[in-house]
Amino acid sequence: MTEPAATASFDPAIVAGPEIELGLDTFGDMTVDEDGRRRTAAEVLRDVVDEAVLADEVGVDFIGLGEHHRDDFAISAPDIVLAAIAGKTSRIHLGTAVTVLSSDDPIRVYERFATLDAVSNGRAEVILGRGSFTESFPLFGFDLDDYEMLFDEKLDLFAKLRDEQPVTWSGRHRPALVGQDVFPKTESGRLTAWIGVGGSPESVVRSVKYQIPMMLAIIGGSPGRFGQYVDLYRRAQVHLAPETGQTERMPLGAHSPGHIADTDEQAVDEYWPHYRAMNDRIGRERGWPPATKDKLIAEVRGGSQYVGSPETVARRIADTATTLGLSRFDLKYATGPMPHGKLMRSVELYGTRVIPRVRELLGEAAVSP
Repeated sequence: MTEPAATASFDPAIVAGPEIELGLDTFGDMTVDEDGRRRTAAEVLRDVVDEAVLADEVGVDFIGLGEHHRDDFAISAPDIVLAAIAGKTSRIHLGTAVTVLSSDDPIRVYERFATLDAVSNGRAEVILGRGSFTESFPLFGFDLDDYEMLFDEKLDLFAKLRDEQPVTWSGRHRPALVGQDVFPKTESGRLTAWIGVGGSPESVVRSVKYQIPMMLAIIGGSPGRFGQYVDLYRRAQVHLAPETGQTERMPLGAHSPGHIADTDEQAVDEYWPHYRAMNDRIGRERGWPPATKDKLIAEVRGGSQYVGSPETVARRIADTATTLGLSRFDLKYATGPMPHGKLMRSVELYGTRVIPRVRELLGEAAVSP
């Protein structure tokens, strides 16, 4: 991408600071109890609500629920679970991680989350993605050969819906709309949305084109390797400003997995067997090699597994936020069949100790020479 002759009047660079938003994500992994008994999906869904209520109480900014349609995850209708959470919380923002827009209807997605926004007093968000699992495509009658086109078309329509004006639109995969209004409207006039990006330049530019902020999914390797996408994100904002009318920099978020316990050793010991169970199950489907503890330790020390004591995890998050210039970081706190009690302790430590420490570290960095 080449720079335009006349640049925008704003600086798109993002510098992480103590005002960073810090959230949590879960896919509602099917868990076991302390005796190793597999819990039912109904039990797991109620546990997720309890985890979100605790997150609200301890100061977490956001809770994101993933959408899956397979037996190792309990959440297939995240908006319903978020509505239940909304009725038991007062401040935490409520969203998805992600909504598989390619196999859904953009109008219904918008209506559902505008409704959630109303009942939660403006706390709804939606993170849109193509999904790394494909079970929803045959389930809802979509052809995987149309994977890219489905997301492109549906995102184009969803972006128009965010203006909350009558929509005229046409595409290949649904009937055309002519001056069609969609309800309800949000009180703010614009539903908060993000686009989940796994690491393709096209996805980065698409985020800027539609003025929907980018949420990087960083699940392995050094976070710094995503710097090229962050640089493209910033340059695209300048390059496309005459087309988009953008006058302010766009937020930037990242999502990564992890687990918190009282000590580094305890965190790794608790995390490892459940991480291995999840990795090896999905790996058998996708041809991955079996997980090893050595590889996990390498990811914990220098990659994108945020596993450790509150101090260790806080420093890792602060480093990543500074390296990439994040305005939001979400920790995927549930991995594999880890018992609910350990997840609750991880949520508690994240809110009471990790979040204050991250903000303290970023505040110190902001005032240092």
